[in-house]
Amino acid sequence: MSRYLYRLARWSYRHRWATLAGWIVIVVAAVVLAGASGGKTTDAISIPGTEAQHAVSVLKAKLPAASGATTQVVFADEGGNVTSAAHKAGVEKTLKELKALPQVVAVSDPFTAGSVSPDKQVALATVTYNTPAAGNVKDATVDGLKPAASDARHAGVQVEFSGAVYPQAAEVNSEAVGMMVALIVLVLTFGSLVAGGMPLVTAVFGVVISMMGVTILSAFTDIASASTSVATMLGLSCAIDYALFILSRARTNAAAGHSPEEAVSRAAGTAGSSVVFAGLSVMIALCGMSVVGIPFLTVMGLTAAATVGLALLVALTLLPALVGVVGSRGFRYSRLPGLRRARAATENAARDPEKLAGTRWASWVVRNRVKVLVLGVVGLAVIALPFSKMDLGLPGANARPTSDTSRVAYDLTSDHFGAGYNGTLTVVAQDVDRTAQAQQVAAALGKVDGVVSSNVAAVTNGIAVVSVVPSTGPNDPKTADLVHTIRDDSSRIAADTGAHILVGGQTATDIDVSAKLSDALPVFLATVVVLAFLLLTFAFRTILVPLKSILGFLLSAGAALGAQVAVFQWGWGQHLLGIAPTQTLSFLPVILLAIMFGLSSDYEIFVVSRIKEHYTRTGDARAAAVQGTGQSARVVTSAALIMASIFASFLFANDPMIKSIGFSFAVGVLIDAFVVRLALVPALMAIAGSRIWYHPRWFARVVPDPDIEGERLEEELTARDARELTTV
Repeated sequence: MSRYLYRLARWSYRHRWATLAGWIVIVVAAVVLAGASGGKTTDAISIPGTEAQHAVSVLKAKLPAASGATTQVVFADEGGNVTSAAHKAGVEKTLKELKALPQVVAVSDPFTAGSVSPDKQVALATVTYNTPAAGNVKDATVDGLKPAASDARHAGVQVEFSGAVYPQAAEVNSEAVGMMVALIVLVLTFGSLVAGGMPLVTAVFGVVISMMGVTILSAFTDIASASTSVATMLGLSCAIDYALFILSRARTNAAAGHSPEEAVSRAAGTAGSSVVFAGLSVMIALCGMSVVGIPFLTVMGLTAAATVGLALLVALTLLPALVGVVGSRGFRYSRLPGLRRARAATENAARDPEKLAGTRWASWVVRNRVKVLVLGVVGLAVIALPFSKMDLGLPGANARPTSDTSRVAYDLTSDHFGAGYNGTLTVVAQDVDRTAQAQQVAAALGKVDGVVSSNVAAVTNGIAVVSVVPSTGPNDPKTADLVHTIRDDSSRIAADTGAHILVGGQTATDIDVSAKLSDALPVFLATVVVLAFLLLTFAFRTILVPLKSILGFLLSAGAALGAQVAVFQWGWGQHLLGIAPTQTLSFLPVILLAIMFGLSSDYEIFVVSRIKEHYTRTGDARAAAVQGTGQSARVVTSAALIMASIFASFLFANDPMIKSIGFSFAVGVLIDAFVVRLALVPALMAIAGSRIWYHPRWFARVVPDPDIEGERLEEELTARDARELTTV
């Protein structure tokens, strides 16, 4: 593989303007097609085969209006009376404005529907759209919600919005924050503005193409909004990291006297091989999400995998082209005063590797290998303890900042109606053709423990829609128990009516999604572990290194999930992050395991491949652990800081789901890079010695050698250089 990567990079360098132009054309084409497609992602999450989804299908077929996406409008006058003449007139004008918006098919009147709180301080109206997918509601319609509320507000009524569709607060450009931090780290790492900027350029190309691709695809299929955030996080971080690893090796080659062309081509053939394996490991793990059998996770995994694949391509082709454009300037140090110290440190380390800070750290780890190993494992196990108390769910408006309109609406509804009004269940009764029969179903449901009220919403085409209000909120475990009770006792509940009932609605859908994901988690974890073992066995042609890597991956992922539970579920540091304690995002463990597997394999390959290089040359396993870790420490540290900063930048997002994903990824990356790969790995390899590279003789014959360290390429190039010198 290293030979092909060498030739690819050399071709890209020599045809730099054509390569650069090709990528620019792809970017422009993607932007144009995305704009023409009109695609939009959606926040709605569903899983075919569940009862809640079956209920949606029945409604779509027999009562389409009831299956449409909705906005709940909360009118409030706390301490006053929302039903007063002046307030009522303002509210009714707003209801007319809402009904006139495009795509709106119905707006309930709280004064005639009886949805006024007992204390008459809050009234609830529901806006229903002509599409079941919230993402298909046009921006013009969503933008019209706030202006439509002006009449009620002028009358002195507070108006808030919640539901599947509501006006969102302006998002902070969190990606820009991460990019700025990345640029600072890159400039300090390379001691050059030019060199530090090149990985960012490649990242922008890859991410823009990926995001436009997601937009185009969303015009043809449902794509969860979280897919975009996950793909952006991975696209930026992986593209920067992969370019960082190759460019770092290229600068080392240039310092050894090679021309820019030869330096970057050799880097692609050596470090590029590790980058390919690292990228493939992430892509395989993300594609492995499809084994869970949940469509939105499959799409999320494939989208993110495609983004990582693009990151890999731009690092292997666009980066050499950019080096060709800037020439030797890409390997020069900046004369800025703040970068002189970085330049001096790098030059000293080049003359004497023992002066590398990473080498000094690795020497300390190897000297204290047993203590480091024990303390590291015990420490990570302690951090992972909260994971045992993880409560999976889909956080709703109650997890948003208190300033968010959906959170205000949630609190007003809970305070004046009861928590269950935020988690109303939609029960679809089939084989019902009379209103009296539907009333019987509603009365039977009202007698179930945990139900506050049940009312018939519609009777048509042989079905009845009954709104059931539980006594507890949508994220309360008792609400999930109620859903299961109604489903398990459905035959008894509807025995006297002849109806067949299905429990649906957003709350029931969230419960079904969480249950399905909980059941799928062990299967997915086993799949990831097997994939990790096979990939790393092929990369390093040994059995013990993959086993060690898998144990490290499990420690990192466990610690990240433990920290997630402590912060987002238990509320440690909630005021600092602007969050409210709630359930752990149900699909977070799956995507975190997938991504942590890929990223931990990245750092494992980068560190262990350098250790193996030294061991192959010297046969001294303990010295190889020191030298290999020392030489890879700086670039792994920079890569981890960049990746973690990009993930952490998503803590500035308004969406609590995105906050939790960004936090977990950032913690996982930092733990895996600094604790596992740069401490536990060299400690364990120093303890195991040469035994860590053991494999049976038949193993060497059966498993091909991918030459991940580029040894054969180095031998060929050294021989070629020797021949050229002889000829001269």
